[in-house]
Amino acid sequence: MSFSQRIKEKAFNLGFDLIGLAPADRAPHVEAYHRWLGQGYNAQMTWLSREPERRVDPHQVLPGVQSVVVVGLSYFVLNPPLELWNDPARGRIARYAWGLDYHEVMLPRLRELGDFVEKEASKKVNRRAYVDTGPVLERDFAAQAGLGFIGKNTLLINPNIGSYLFLGEILMDVELDYDEPALDGGASCRLSPVGESKRLGTCGNCTRCLSICPTYAFPAPYILDSNRCISYLTIELKGSVPLELRPLMGNWVFGCDACQEICPWVRRYSRPTRESFLSYDPERVAPRLVDLMGLDDAAFRTRFKGTPLLRSKRRGLLRNVAVALGNWGSPEALPVLEQALQDPEPLVREHARWAIERITRSENT
Repeated sequence: MSFSQRIKEKAFNLGFDLIGLAPADRAPHVEAYHRWLGQGYNAQMTWLSREPERRVDPHQVLPGVQSVVVVGLSYFVLNPPLELWNDPARGRIARYAWGLDYHEVMLPRLRELGDFVEKEASKKVNRRAYVDTGPVLERDFAAQAGLGFIGKNTLLINPNIGSYLFLGEILMDVELDYDEPALDGGASCRLSPVGESKRLGTCGNCTRCLSICPTYAFPAPYILDSNRCISYLTIELKGSVPLELRPLMGNWVFGCDACQEICPWVRRYSRPTRESFLSYDPERVAPRLVDLMGLDDAAFRTRFKGTPLLRSKRRGLLRNVAVALGNWGSPEALPVLEQALQDPEPLVREHARWAIERITRSENT
């Protein structure tokens, strides 16, 4: 077994579902990335436009880097019952957040994989490990490493297991045997993970993900306008949700999976994750909106300790919950919304007021 094959075997033993090896060249879609930034599609995520050349060139992150080891971990959990998922009195939470924070799971494994590489190489290996927090265009490098193709919804799609994937990477200054990349533009790719047969992948003429987006966040295939994306609006946006987008958000309160749920690759090939840190729990998957709206800061931190939902902070989550309650439109939501008018957070008060007005208008028509 070659050095590169031993690295792959170790990655699978650590629990990763996919691994690929790519040369540490400049990201292949540099010009498209600059155009995306120029259109302002990164919204308030200013870190994406900070030192953009560093983000597209691994050599500016780790001098002497030769290889990028990219791993994927499936986070698909079986679909919840439709009567629960479609209940407008409950909030929808994106599938990746149905458990503990994935960073805390993946980073230790990546560091262990890096230690393995150094031991096998019998020398000091300079390396950097990231799980979507580093200055790396990880989907580009995942495609270059053969993990899948980039779909029209801008997500990496693996033809064997779909797109519900956490990605991580290690930059290192050792040369490896590299995998065949996906072809440019998401046309096709070949995958060769251990124990998997090869399957070609392409979006073809399918545009279901573009059409299903509730807020019309895709101005064109392969382009996402974060300003309109529900995942951005419910997690990254720090201020008020634009008035015209609130009615389109439905009952999503943290993230959105609409463009993944509809994907034929996801529907046909996704299989339940082996990971125990993700699981189905009705109150985690689709919690009652009224219950969420009543959380004070201590209760919020206790309920969501160790989960990705802490990222939105209480004021962000309750902002989202108020929007979802307004979209539910039931008078049952009025008592908790009226109580929220006294909330110490102006952001929560503003959105609660909007929800009350929306509900009362619907009652009077």
